[in-house]
Amino acid sequence: VQLVESGGGLVQPGGSLRLSCVASGLSFSDYAMSWYRQAPGKERELVASFVSITSITNYAESVKGRFTISRDNAKNTVYLQMNSLKPEDTAVYYCQARGLWRYQGMEYWGKGTLVTVSS
Repeated sequence: VQLVESGGGLVQPGGSLRLSCVASGLSFSDYAMSWYRQAPGKERELVASFVSITSITNYAESVKGRFTISRDNAKNTVYLQMNSLKPEDTAVYYCQARGLWRYQGMEYWGKGTLVTVSS
């Protein structure tokens, strides 16, 4: 299993970015897919997640209404659309796959992509 994130960069406050996570070696139906972030000096926190087979999505309170998690099954890619970005959104963003059903206990992480929100 491999997760590769992309799409990070420098953006001004109020701007938008779309992060991508290309997943290989797994099926979205067997894994919960999530985006986490870690800001300098802070612990890693969950930003958004979804379980494909149930269509359940969850968001951190701090990003509700601004961020949207989605996926493209044909491309085996998970996206995080980030709008109305704030300086406090600055962090390294990580893609995570957490196993479900018979894959429970398995967990994979990407290497992260840096998002910097600054004027």
